[in-house]
Amino acid sequence: MGITIGIIIAYLLGSLSTAILVSKLLRLPDPRTTGSKNPGATNVLRSGGKTAAIITLIGDVGKGWLPVFVALQLDLFPGWAIGLIGLAAFLGHVFPVFYRFQGGKGVATALGVMLAISPLVGGLVLLTWLVVAAIWRYSSLAALVAAGMAPVYMVLLGMDHWISAAVALMSVILFIRHDSNIRRLMRGEESRIGQKDKAPAAPKE
Repeated sequence: MGITIGIIIAYLLGSLSTAILVSKLLRLPDPRTTGSKNPGATNVLRSGGKTAAIITLIGDVGKGWLPVFVALQLDLFPGWAIGLIGLAAFLGHVFPVFYRFQGGKGVATALGVMLAISPLVGGLVLLTWLVVAAIWRYSSLAALVAAGMAPVYMVLLGMDHWISAAVALMSVILFIRHDSNIRRLMRGEESRIGQKDKAPAAPKE
């Protein structure tokens, strides 16, 4: 029962869209109707600037980190349950019950989950994102490379295999959610960090 409650709470917390809430609070355009139409920090950066984007980023990371951190501190759950709680928070962001299951791509929330599981793994994933983003200036490319490396870091550092499997599944979903970005990258149409989109994006990213 405790595991089920933990999973439900994690999913509901993940379903709270920081981007939408911050945009409403700061009277900014709904991120689902502007730019890439993705309710995430990168799109909020385009529509509302750095402050709104930073708040959104912290919120998205936090809702992935909090339920996993609390579950680990309770020391009552086996590895597979921790993995499911983290996955539930991530899926809440991607498929939020409060927004007709149309959410963001989950990069920041997945990072929050990994930071709670292992600060070292989360730090390596964040460093990977920062290095790729700094060199090529593509948020989507940085996210894809970081997502691809996350399961590798988990295995190399000998993390619990169930939790590693959950992280690998999140990585697969992240690649699927970035399908339109991958196509734009291949066509040379993807916008760089801080720039407006070069081409219209799919409405349900």
